[in-house]
Amino acid sequence: MKVVWSALAEQRALEAVEYIAQDRPLTAAVWLDKLLELVGNLSQFEQQGRVVQEIGLPAYREVLHSPYRVIYRVDAAVVRTSILHRTSR
Repeated sequence: MKVVWSALAEQRALEAVEYIAQDRPLTAAVWLDKLLELVGNLSQFEQQGRVVQEIGLPAYREVLHSPYRVIYRVDAAVVRTSILHRTSR
C-alpha cells in the first residue's frame, strides 16, 4: 500500500522539526527519522493505528508520535495522511 502525505501534514512536520532544531538539532533529526519510519510502516500495517474517536469511522485512524498524532485515512490502495496535530492543542 502506498503512503501519501497531505500538504498540511508535511507543513506541520517541517514546522515541528524547525522548532525543535532551534535548541536541539540532533533531537530534531532523530524525531523526524522516527516520524518518517512510523508513517512509512503504515504502508504494510495500515490498521496499526486506532480509530479516531472524534470521527468514529474505521477508515480514519491515528498513530501517536509525541507530542503529535498523525491522522490518516485508509483507502483501497492508499494510506493518506490527513493531518499532523499537536496533542496539546
